[in-house]
Amino acid sequence: MAAIDVRTGLKGPIVQKSTAASSTFTPSERNGTLRSRVFRVLETAQDQDLASRCVDVFLITLISASVLAVILESVAGFENRFGDELALFEAFTVAAFTIEYLLRLWSSIEASPESAQHPIVTRLRYAVSFHAIIDLLAILPFYLLLFGVFGSVDMRVLRAVRLLRVLKLTRYSAALNMLFMTFRENGRALAAAFLILLTVMLLAASGMYYFERESQPEDFGSIPAAMWWAFATLTTVGYGDVTPITAGGKIFGALITVVGIGMVALPTSILATGYSRQLDQSTSDYSAEADRALDDGILTDKEISDLEVLRIDLGLSKHNASQILDAGRVKRALARANTCPHCLQTMPPEV
Repeated sequence: MAAIDVRTGLKGPIVQKSTAASSTFTPSERNGTLRSRVFRVLETAQDQDLASRCVDVFLITLISASVLAVILESVAGFENRFGDELALFEAFTVAAFTIEYLLRLWSSIEASPESAQHPIVTRLRYAVSFHAIIDLLAILPFYLLLFGVFGSVDMRVLRAVRLLRVLKLTRYSAALNMLFMTFRENGRALAAAFLILLTVMLLAASGMYYFERESQPEDFGSIPAAMWWAFATLTTVGYGDVTPITAGGKIFGALITVVGIGMVALPTSILATGYSRQLDQSTSDYSAEADRALDDGILTDKEISDLEVLRIDLGLSKHNASQILDAGRVKRALARANTCPHCLQTMPPEV
C-alpha cells in the first residue's frame, strides 16, 4: 500500500519539506499547491477534510437528483408541467459536472506527482480511465444536443444515456468498485459462460422449431422466431405467451427448462466466487497493513489515520476492521509471551 500523507491526503511517497525552505512560492510552485488542493478536495473525503466531504455530499446529491430528473422527464404530464424547470436544472447539472470533469482532468497529475511522464500524457491516461469516461458520458449528450451535431434525428436515445450518471456514484462506493473489479478479473470466465448460454439457446430454438413449426407457424415458424421462447425459457421460468403444444415440444421444452437452471447458475456462481475472492483479498490487505502498524506494539495517530483510509478504500466495515486489529493485538501479545497462537501453549525458548 502506498503511504498516505494525512496532511495532503495524497497517495504516494511522503516527502517532508524542509522547514528552512523559503515561504515564497514561484508561480509554478503556487500552481502545484493549488492543483494538489483541488485534487484532494475532489477525491473521496478522507480524515477530517471538511471541504472534501462537502464536495462529496454535493456531488452525490446532484448525481442522484439528476438521475431522478431524467426519469421524471419521461413522464409526459410531468414534463409538460415542469419542462422549463427541468431544462434549467439540466443546464445547472451539466455546468457542475463539466467543471468537475475539467478540474479532475487538470489535477490528475497529483495522483502520481513523482511520475516522470509529461503532464499531457498523464492527463490523457486519466481521460481514458473508467471514471473519466463515465464523467464525460454524463455531460456529452447535453452538448451534442445543444450544438445539433446529429441534426433533426430523434435524440431520445441520446437523452437516455444521461442515466449513465448513476455510474458516477461508483467513485464513492467501495462495494460497487469491488463489483466492477470482479467483472474485470473474471471477464474471460463470464464470456465463456455467455458463449455456452448462446449455444444452448440456438440449439433450443432449433429444436423447438422442428417440433412446433407445423402446429404454431406464427410463433415457431422459423428459428429466429423461436429464439424468443428459447431466451425466455433459459433465462427465466418463461413468460407464458409462447408455449409448446405438441407432445414432443413439451418434452423438449421441459428438458430445456432444466438446462436453463444450470445456465443461469453458471455466471451467477462465477460472480459470487469472484466477489468473495475480492472480499478475502481486501481483508488480507487490511490485515497485512494492520500487522505492520502493530509491529512495534503501538498505534500512532498517523497509523490509525492510514488504516482508516485503507478501510474505506477496501470497503470493509468498522466492525470487521476492529476484529482484525483486535486479532493482531492478541497475536502480538502472545508472541511477546512466547505462546503459540493456535494451542495457547508456552513454546520452548529458541536455542
